[in-house]
Amino acid sequence: MQRFDTVLVANRGEIAVRVIRTLRRLGIRSVAVYSDADRSARHVAEADTAVHIGPRAATESYLSIDRILDAAKRTGAQAIHPGYGFLAENSAFATACADAGVVFIGPPASAIDSMGDKIRAKQTVSAAGVPVVPGRSEPGMTDDEIHRAAVDAGFPVLLKPSAGGGGKGMRAVHEESALDEAIASARREARASFGDDTLFVERYVSRPRHIEVQVLADQHGNVVHLGERECSLQRRHQKIIEEAPSALLDAGTRERIGRSAVDAARSVGYVGAGTVEFIVSADRPDEFFFMEMNTRLQVEHPVTELVTAAGGERGIDLVEQQVRVAQGEPLLWAQGELRIEGHAVEARVYAEDPARGFLPTGGDVLDAHEPTGPGIRVDSGIWTGMRVGSDYDPMLAKVIAWAPTRSDALRRLDAALGETAVLGLHTNIAFLRSLVVHPEVVAGRLDTGLVERELETLVASGSGTPEEVHVAAALDRLIADEPAGPVVDPWDVPGGWRLGAPAPAVWRFEDVEVRIRGRADNAEVEVGGVVGPARAELRGDLLTVTYQGATRRYRVARADGVTWLAAGGHAWALHEHRLLADRDGAAGGSDGAVTSPMPGTVLVAEVSPGQQVRSGQTLFVVEAMKMEHTITAPVDGVVTEVNVRKGQSVGLDQPLAVVAAAQES
Repeated sequence: MQRFDTVLVANRGEIAVRVIRTLRRLGIRSVAVYSDADRSARHVAEADTAVHIGPRAATESYLSIDRILDAAKRTGAQAIHPGYGFLAENSAFATACADAGVVFIGPPASAIDSMGDKIRAKQTVSAAGVPVVPGRSEPGMTDDEIHRAAVDAGFPVLLKPSAGGGGKGMRAVHEESALDEAIASARREARASFGDDTLFVERYVSRPRHIEVQVLADQHGNVVHLGERECSLQRRHQKIIEEAPSALLDAGTRERIGRSAVDAARSVGYVGAGTVEFIVSADRPDEFFFMEMNTRLQVEHPVTELVTAAGGERGIDLVEQQVRVAQGEPLLWAQGELRIEGHAVEARVYAEDPARGFLPTGGDVLDAHEPTGPGIRVDSGIWTGMRVGSDYDPMLAKVIAWAPTRSDALRRLDAALGETAVLGLHTNIAFLRSLVVHPEVVAGRLDTGLVERELETLVASGSGTPEEVHVAAALDRLIADEPAGPVVDPWDVPGGWRLGAPAPAVWRFEDVEVRIRGRADNAEVEVGGVVGPARAELRGDLLTVTYQGATRRYRVARADGVTWLAAGGHAWALHEHRLLADRDGAAGGSDGAVTSPMPGTVLVAEVSPGQQVRSGQTLFVVEAMKMEHTITAPVDGVVTEVNVRKGQSVGLDQPLAVVAAAQES
């Protein structure tokens, strides 16, 4: 047996941080690698040492076998853990590691090759007695052969590319008349995506559920499974929420599917941790079919770790087991010594905006808060101050909850997501909360199409900015402007005070105007003509606001004229504009200085000296970090100065124009 004292982690983000954590516990020195984009990343800071491996592009850094192996050589690493993604399922990398005398913490290259080709994989496991979906998977089938195979399998059928994954090139065909066009389309997409247009045909399983089994094998011929995971909550074939065990399977089916997973691993001489994926019809839960094998650690492995028990303890560290197997150690348990205790559910936190079609987002993380508590685990790659770009996968973290029962685990996960906050960019946290509490999810009635069917409702529940959030943002800005200590001179108070009558401080966030009289700890707030009391207190980044009889707590951060507030899993970015106030508390009464709320570039300048404008009229549009902000006239009046032009760069609070308020007749 070989003992590792240094292991290089050939990955980034939350999985790199997670692997480094286990290596530290085992007393093994960890080596991180990083690109130009990740110089200040969390995995770099947490590793014992770090090596720069190239520019931002993954092809020149994290996917460069030569640069990874050079980093291992320079740091004296005896082994490389690939995490998942990048080079984790690259047989050429596994072979190159062996040639360089470095242990690849994963399966043999032969096993990666066998399972990497879906047609070959189906043939291999079928020969071992593992059930496969009815259809045909001979390599090199012509269009006519695929057509006949589809008719023989019975409609509906699924056309699938032999290479690649992620749903690219897949086509569901429900009747023969649509088959030939679907074959042509699937071939085109597979060829464009993977450089290989080989297709195979499977019967389409109605109301499919995605269930996978975790396996673990050593170098001595021992193979065990650690139960199954339910991964049916997906969007565009991307998993969103995973759980263990599945609510669908009974004890008998659970035992049979576990044995089949072990047989599949044995059929290719598997070594290490891997996952065998099955498809199960929600209408026939006792019938399962092999889909594919992932020859690496899975993103959702924490739910298995939290529910698997051996001896008197619950919780098995799969990364630790990968390291021990790679060192040549035998497995610690026989199948009969392993059991499942309780239930675990995981949610993936992505830098994406559900309200904009789940487009990836980015920006500087102004503040990040991760939940804690009984049964809660967070695997995260984020920290305050880091920059989230578009160079790599947008997954930021995973929030996982364990409890004795499934219903309690779902409740714990919902509460934990409510405590999770990322300020500075939009995420899918509110969407995840909506999904976790969806009645079909709570009841365990899952299938891979559920998210798409309910998408409009799930997205709508997390959209919009409540009135109380606008009020909270205005109170936060008032606190920031208030002088510290007792007020000696009323002219020092920025709340609009003047001799003879109180005047409000006025802010506009988006299209909502908030007027506040008094100090934040004893204020009178007006929104939409309705006046009421409010008070706020800021301690650190926690803003406590009492308004309309309710007390709410927000995490708050500010940057470039934007106030970020987060509560209950929601996060709001409010572009602020401070207005002046007249004697009667209405906007106007003096000249209105128009300033830029953030550094950026003037895209639109729809104003000239001498122009008559009305309050709220668009004057400028400033763009920064692909975000546009509209700047409006603070008062009715006449533009007396214009200080910038279209295309000009401007700084934070730079004067753009001045509007002289219209005089009352």
